[in-house]
Amino acid sequence: MATEAVVAAECPLQGWGDKKWLGIASFGVPEKLGCINLPLNGHQKDLCKKKPYLLPIIREGARLGIQECQSQFKHERWNCLLSPETTVSLSTNPSAITGAPPFSVFGYELSSGTKETAFIYAVTAAGLVHSVTHSCSAGNITECSCDTKLQSGSSASEGWYWGSCSDDIQYGMWLSRKFLDGPTENITGRHRRGLIAMNLHNNEAGRLAVAKLMSVDCRCHGVSGSCALKTCWKTMSSFTKVGSFLKEKYENSIQISDKLKKKIRRKEKSQRKIPIHKEDLLYVNRSPNYCVEDSKLGVPGTQGRICNRTSEGPDGCNLLCCGRGYNTHVVRHVERCECKFVWCCYVRCRRCETMTDVHTCK
Repeated sequence: MATEAVVAAECPLQGWGDKKWLGIASFGVPEKLGCINLPLNGHQKDLCKKKPYLLPIIREGARLGIQECQSQFKHERWNCLLSPETTVSLSTNPSAITGAPPFSVFGYELSSGTKETAFIYAVTAAGLVHSVTHSCSAGNITECSCDTKLQSGSSASEGWYWGSCSDDIQYGMWLSRKFLDGPTENITGRHRRGLIAMNLHNNEAGRLAVAKLMSVDCRCHGVSGSCALKTCWKTMSSFTKVGSFLKEKYENSIQISDKLKKKIRRKEKSQRKIPIHKEDLLYVNRSPNYCVEDSKLGVPGTQGRICNRTSEGPDGCNLLCCGRGYNTHVVRHVERCECKFVWCCYVRCRRCETMTDVHTCK
């Protein structure tokens, strides 16, 4: 279904580039700091004060979105790098997102209105839905639980009935909208209004991705595994699958006009009769050149990045190094090998060395 994305000119706009909340992922136990000391805007702090028990769940949603962004783009020229002030050690500790200041998780991409901005907004909104819904099903939130609408349904002719605990995504969708799309101060200027509409659209596209990828799991019952009767329930897909879906939407994202009138429009006039769908990712500005360093934009370039000499994909030296070529150096690895248990009682190992070629972009 196409979306009109109607925005009244006299209404206050929402969601302007405000992703400070992602900094909550850098706090180990955010609820100990109190809402006033966390990187939240005004309405988010109000919600935090009313529902402080949601903070660990919101933190997990931020972590999910950031980690999935880095996973999906780890071999790309733009690798979802966090802002220069922020250091990430997800490879050794998936929950550790630390740095100074913790309020600045992403840099230029948060307000640039590019395809990368679109993906960040979508994947983090989806992460919040996923985290909240999972907590509902686990019984960690008193305001929600399993999807009660499905507990009494069945199909006797097909030999199955709804049972177990179906994920109730509605509360997660509501909370994600309430937390991320809340009102902000009035914003003036057509350009900024277009960016706000873009960000709100991409937030919703991320949430809809979680809903679209819901699946039905079943368990068989019957003599000797005959599966005469099945118990079925609805469940969310893994967040990796959600990330892959959004990555595909990123690859086919649509550029829109930054001059917002009554509705969001494609930038190319010749394509304006083609509808924009709710699940599409939208962007206003073209991406910068991620090949070369740009300190003003916080773009590090790809110099020094490790590439795969034999790959023809985005991680290949030809594409990742942007045609500049690559350097090769040999890395020596020393490790214990051929270990044997000797009676009694110790382990004897040999010391093995391997030499590996490592290629880095010039």
